[in-house]
Amino acid sequence: IVCLVLVVLAVVATPRDMFWPYAIYAVAILALWRWARIPLRWVLPRMLIEAPFVVLAVLLPFSEGGERIAVAGTQLSVSGLWAAWGIVVKGTLGVAASLTVAATTSARELPVALSRLGVPALVTSMLVLMIRYIDVLSGEARRMRSARLSRGDSPRTLHQAGALARSIGVLFLRSYERGERVYLAMLSRGFDGRVPELAIGTGRARALDWSVALLPAGFALAVSASAWVLR
Repeated sequence: IVCLVLVVLAVVATPRDMFWPYAIYAVAILALWRWARIPLRWVLPRMLIEAPFVVLAVLLPFSEGGERIAVAGTQLSVSGLWAAWGIVVKGTLGVAASLTVAATTSARELPVALSRLGVPALVTSMLVLMIRYIDVLSGEARRMRSARLSRGDSPRTLHQAGALARSIGVLFLRSYERGERVYLAMLSRGFDGRVPELAIGTGRARALDWSVALLPAGFALAVSASAWVLR
């Protein structure tokens, strides 16, 4: 997690008018994917999470003022083009780095790591419960969808939008009621606001572990610093 934060900061701090540092970042991330055996078919669909930001970035060359150049017969703002380039390339690299951590970190390891980094127990406990409850909600939503389909529902047609909206409302009510029952059951078993598994885990990381884990961050910071020196 610390390495991810440092890598993202290094990418954000890199001058946007220097192209070679971003190529190095991309090659390094692809090398990590290959070394960690992270398949592209897992990564690429999840990269679409940045699509709204890409759409906003594409609009900047048309809305920004200042000096303009002709591109394919269209007048575009130079500052808008640079801003769009910076948003797209830095956002893409940041999402790619985050997905690298997500692909190599289990759902249990993430809250444990946050707890060891000093994140308040309330936050980590909420994260653990949220991760567990997402599976419950997903299962409930799948069962409700199967029930609708068995009754002739066609989710691809527009006239079924009302049924879908009612299903979402029912899912919310069921989730709320189940959450209350789960909370009461936890209290009856002595829950005091702390998740026991966060205090178990393995020992703290050694200096060697930190050195190896921070190698990508050190590399990214070195590339960013070199870009500023050679600018």
